[in-house]
Amino acid sequence: MAKKAVMSSKSAKILLTGLPGCGKTTALMEIIEKLNCKKVAGFYTQEIREAGSRKGFSWTRLDGTSGILAHVDIKGRCKIGKYGVDVAGFEESVVPVLDSEQSDAELFVADEIGKMECLSKAFVAAVRKLFASEKCVLATVAQKGGGLIPEVKQRLGVKLFTLTRQNRDKTIAEILQILSFLKEPSAGRRPAD
Repeated sequence: MAKKAVMSSKSAKILLTGLPGCGKTTALMEIIEKLNCKKVAGFYTQEIREAGSRKGFSWTRLDGTSGILAHVDIKGRCKIGKYGVDVAGFEESVVPVLDSEQSDAELFVADEIGKMECLSKAFVAAVRKLFASEKCVLATVAQKGGGLIPEVKQRLGVKLFTLTRQNRDKTIAEILQILSFLKEPSAGRRPAD
């Protein structure tokens, strides 16, 4: 019973995990759209594909600003597999939107807490601070990895959902229920008398 009370509070911490390609980012974006919450901050990631081949990953802040997180053409010491990671660019452009003390956002979104993002010590610190705050957090997290990845999954009060194609709609509905207090009324609709 106590766990349910924590999850319905205004400081819910929700994580989505699952196999690559299961639709975590798509589900996350659908949840944000259906909530229609005006006070939301964060980012999402997408694959960069060229001629049918994955070449890297981009980030897009929820205000529309975007950039490259990782790419096969990025050279340097920060690498995950064949991808060079632009840690400095990520820290300069994305990490500041996760600062709960500098934002009036009610919901913070991070897609994703993964190996590439965790190369940034500033990102790791910002995520830890968010999860310790009274703010709501909705994030995707890698299934595997060390450091911050298992740490956030094991935090007290975190609700972890494993997304599959089969449970997608049910999972989205459950998360929307948890975050329903953030839902903005639809424009043009008047409350019933």
